Amino acid sequence: VKQGLNRELAYKLAAQTMVGSGKMVLQTGTHPGALKDSVCSPGGSTIAGIYTLEQRGLRGIMMEAVDATILQCREMGEAKYCTGKE
Repeated sequence: VKQGLNRELAYKLAAQTMVGSGKMVLQTGTHPGALKDSVCSPGGSTIAGIYTLEQRGLRGIMMEAVDATILQCREMGEAKYCTGKE
């Protein structure tokens, strides 16, 4: 939307990006970092976006979100739903 896309298209592109990335990881079993190296062209648009995510700390944010979810599951007595362990 910020760059002029209509909201519906922006949502679809964002969702498809996440779905496609997730499918690649699950289907290939390849580490996301290795996939990044295989799909990003030097100086290209994909690496420009990924660089921004990395600079803004996306990895740490995702890890903290998982930690918070698991801690809350434990507090609620529902750890098995988050970790597969009783």
